[in-house]
Parts: sequence; structure tokens; C-alpha cells
Amino acid sequence: MRTQTYILNMGPQHPSTHGVFRIILELDGEVVVKAKAVPGYLHRGIEKLAELRTYPQVIPYTDRMDYLASMLMNWGYVAAVEKLMGIEVPERAEYIRVIVGELSRIASHLVAVGTYSVDIGGFTGFLYCFRDRERVLDLLEMVSGSRMTFSYFRIGGVADDLPPEFFPTLDKFLHDLPSLCDEYDGLITGNEIFQARTKFVGIIPPDVAVNYGLTGPNLRASGVLYDLRKVRPYSVYDRFDFEVPLGKNGDCFDRFAIRIKEIRQSARIIRQAVDGLPEGPIMAKVPRVIKPPKGEAYAEIESSKGVFGCYVVSDGSTQPYRVHFRRPSFINLGYLEKLLEGWKIADVIAILGSLDIVLGEVDC
Repeated sequence: MRTQTYILNMGPQHPSTHGVFRIILELDGEVVVKAKAVPGYLHRGIEKLAELRTYPQVIPYTDRMDYLASMLMNWGYVAAVEKLMGIEVPERAEYIRVIVGELSRIASHLVAVGTYSVDIGGFTGFLYCFRDRERVLDLLEMVSGSRMTFSYFRIGGVADDLPPEFFPTLDKFLHDLPSLCDEYDGLITGNEIFQARTKFVGIIPPDVAVNYGLTGPNLRASGVLYDLRKVRPYSVYDRFDFEVPLGKNGDCFDRFAIRIKEIRQSARIIRQAVDGLPEGPIMAKVPRVIKPPKGEAYAEIESSKGVFGCYVVSDGSTQPYRVHFRRPSFINLGYLEKLLEGWKIADVIAILGSLDIVLGEVDC
């Protein structure tokens, strides 16, 4: 005998929705019959605000999108404007961008790993990850003066050079990082309760992941080898030797574990970038007033959440005519409604947390 279904709202204030995100669940007991994702509670109209600002003034707004990986948001936007203007970024600036961008990726993944531990019921893992994230933020603060919204990138380069005290602090962190990752694996990844809650839960097959436009760790966890830094290298990524970790089952466990593996690879890239850091200017020769010619340009980078793209249209003035962002967290949510069907309420939290969304970027 089938029971009557009922509606349950998860969010927008529920902590496990990782921000102001709402899921309307139709339940048969504890089993999800139907799910409806309702974003938009954090929408601030950044794309529209960009039309009322000069090109450089848009940069701080990108910090407020994926505020856990702000450097990478900066990069995606300035890359599009540089493409529009035909600006060649100096080599030293490109290396610095890689260093701070990969540090930002590590900081973002540490939030993903730590908060996912809390989602599954383990608080200690959260403390470990945030303890180590503070060290990354210390490094980024040395560079930019800020710990979260950096506004460090500039059209044509970066705002300032790396300070001398940055390098010994970074070297100590990179030396410690492998053992720190071993701690996460020992405490969380290898935990049998954690594995029981995540293995073979919320499986996304490779063809489904591709058809729904998933990118980043969520796509690679399904075994699809697609990382812009490898398949379409931008900046100076083609000069570095690193691996792209892949999952086997495309489940919650793979989506979690792959982020710890990516932290190790980011450290590998940073080490090579520091060793090969060239001398030279950190800014290209750009006009004092940024005024791109009429036209349009699209550029994309591999953010911590996936492919982050920026489309800019210029009418020849000092302000963009149109700016549109391809936000990976928003795209990655596209399959969530189908993915949740048939799972229980506790699994809803595990599945959503494994996607690692950030609502500032989802709602834009």
C-alpha cells in the first residue's frame, strides 16, 4: 500500500544547502519522489551592474561570485577583456596568475572537503581543513591585502608583484601540504561510516555528465578526462607537468576524493611555477582609460568548480555593453532534480554537498 506523498522544503535557511538555496522535495516517507531546485535568493544582478561600470570597476564584482575562489573569478573576466583588446600579458604576470590561481583552488577545495565532512556528520575534518585554509589565506593576504575578495587581477596583468616574505611562507606550506592531505585521507576518506554514506550514492554516469554540461571535479569524478588546463591550455599551463585525477563510479565518494587529489596536483603546479618564475614586468602597456574596440570576446578558465566563462560585448565606450558569465556551479545543478529521485532525505544532503556549489556564483 502506497502512502500519500508530502512536500518538504529544504532551505533556503538550512545549513546543508551551503547557502541560501531551496529544494522543494516531494517525499514518500523518507524517499524522494520528486525534487525542485529553487535558486535565486542571493541574486544581485552582477551582469547588469557591469553595464553601468567601467571595465576595471567590474573586477571587484567578480570577487563576489565564487567568493571561495575569487582569484579565479578575476582571471576569467580579465581574460575576456584582454582577448577583446588583443593585450598580451607579460610572462611574469602569467606565472603569478598561475600561483595565486592554484592557491585559490586549494582554498576552495579545502572548504569543499571540510564542509562535506560536516554534512556527513564529522566535525573534526572541518576543523582540520579550515586550519590549513587559513595558511592559504595568509599567503593571498600577503599578495593582495585581503583574505577573501582580492581584486588582485588587472586587465593586462596583476596589481602588484609578489612580496619577498611570500616565498618562504609558501615553501613551508607546500612542504607540509602532502602530510596534511594524508591527514584528510586518514580521517575522512578512509572512514568506513563516511564511505557507507557516499559510495555508490548519487551516481552520475559519464554520458549524463557530458550531456548536462557538467565540468570540473564533478565531471572528472565520472571518469571524463576534461580539464581546460590540459585539453585547451591557457596562460602558461602548457609548461607544467601535472596529472588530472579521475573517478571511477561518478558517485559522492569520487566527487569528494578527487578534490583532495586535485589539491596535491595544484601544489605540484605551484612548485613548478615558483621555480620557473621569470623576471620582468607584471603589467602590459594598456591605455590609462580602458576603451576596447567594438566587438565581442569569450574566454574561459578552469575554476575550482569547473569551466568558468566570460562573454563581453563592447560598443566602443568605457563601459561594457553586455557581460555574461558561464557559472559552473549553476550548470552543475542542472542534473540535481533527476539525481535526487529515489534517494532518502539524508542522501539529499550527501548528494548536494558532493557537488560543491557556491551560491554567489549560482545566482550571480
